[in-house]
Amino acid sequence: MAFSKTFIIAEIGINHNGSLDIAKKLIDIAHKAGVDAVKFQKRAPDICVPESVKNKMRETPWGEITYLEYRKKVEFGEDEYKEIDAYCNKLSIPWFASAWDFQSLEFLEKFYVPFHKIPSALLTYTDYLIEVAKIGKLTFISTGMSTIDDIKNAVNIFNNYNCPFVLMHCVSSYPANIEDLNLSLIQKYQEMFGCDVGYSGHEAGLTTTFAAVALGAIAIERHITLDRSMWGTDHSAAVEPQGLDKLVKGIRAIEKAIGKPVKRILESEKEVAKKLRYFS
Repeated sequence: MAFSKTFIIAEIGINHNGSLDIAKKLIDIAHKAGVDAVKFQKRAPDICVPESVKNKMRETPWGEITYLEYRKKVEFGEDEYKEIDAYCNKLSIPWFASAWDFQSLEFLEKFYVPFHKIPSALLTYTDYLIEVAKIGKLTFISTGMSTIDDIKNAVNIFNNYNCPFVLMHCVSSYPANIEDLNLSLIQKYQEMFGCDVGYSGHEAGLTTTFAAVALGAIAIERHITLDRSMWGTDHSAAVEPQGLDKLVKGIRAIEKAIGKPVKRILESEKEVAKKLRYFS
């Protein structure tokens, strides 16, 4: 197993809306809640934005601009990530990011990030999977929008390169409907691939994420936000500060409650037995 306890990732993603100040506030919230790491998203927009949508117009806080211009507005560069790196180091909270292209992967490696993340959008990009697997760092692999064969291919690549990984069950809808989550796939993937499996959730609320932990997810990733009503595509599926506190506390409580599969009579039960058991 990759971790001794459920590894909780606070996905900041692009919910900083291009603001370093908001990014730092979200890091503070994650640190206070007691998560194990924060995660961002790194793109080279000119490379990874599809040609078909680059020039589509979009209403944004910066006015009506093209989708490509919007992606550049919410993208952090080297100066911002140097500040993020220093800020996280000061708080002793690990950070990493999902790279959406080869250039961004190389960029992240300059910061010696401890983990990598394969976003669901890149699960079918075999050349990219190979490049990440060659690095050899523990990698979280999201499985949204993918077939079993797609997932098998990714698992085989990481196994072939002896690169440790956690398969992250994921539904790529924002927010995802409860009836679409199919959390039983967590155990199915464990059986099918013999690997560690986590859960990357995009649903509203926390109950189903708690269920994922009870079903054996060893890592949990949820988007976080200052306010779900903020502008941006990922805010509506994100967890606000109070919710993040509840999420972490709830997961730690579930871990304690699951315990070990060993039946024993507790000391606290022995006294009760003396009162209630009138035959033996």
